[in-house]
Amino acid sequence: MRKMAIIIIALVTFVFLYGVVTYASNRKTERQSFTVIKEEGGFEIRQYQPAVMATVSSPLGTPTDGRNHHFRQLAGYIFGGNKSRQKIAMTAPVYMEQSEKATTMSFVLPAGYQLGNLPIPDDSGIVLHESEGGCFGALRFGGFAADKKIASKERELAGLLAKAGYEVTGNFKYLGYNAPWDIFGRDNDIIVPIKLK
Repeated sequence: MRKMAIIIIALVTFVFLYGVVTYASNRKTERQSFTVIKEEGGFEIRQYQPAVMATVSSPLGTPTDGRNHHFRQLAGYIFGGNKSRQKIAMTAPVYMEQSEKATTMSFVLPAGYQLGNLPIPDDSGIVLHESEGGCFGALRFGGFAADKKIASKERELAGLLAKAGYEVTGNFKYLGYNAPWDIFGRDNDIIVPIKLK
């Protein structure tokens, strides 16, 4: 019985320390900047500047369809899978979006990169582009983000925006800030472009 208690205490201690280390590591990762214009009724109005992104897409599916494949494609590019064999730092968040035709995933590339100085991907399925800036409604939430939770948070944000009188002008995007294996301190956002009142 004492051995079992020692094993359980050791496991709990390991999980706790692992969580602390990964949480601290995530806070050092460069994050895409934005300006909070307003906080109201459980959501934020944010201003995003255009950002350079690497994007992959696949035909219709749920937001997590092809997630692992998309992530491997994009990770391959930044870890040297490009014509220059150049490594590019990982940033946060990872964008995911589902439209009527496709599911997409995008990595935000580090500040300082421009389309003209990015290495060309080995994978022709990766598209380098500049995102559209503008005003977005945003809802932050924690924990793991499965498809049902993402859909629920999209509906929640849509309801909050409608109640506050904001017009949605585009698709909802899920933003994930953590590695899949992170247990603690998980950050997620749902954002959607809006028209300011």
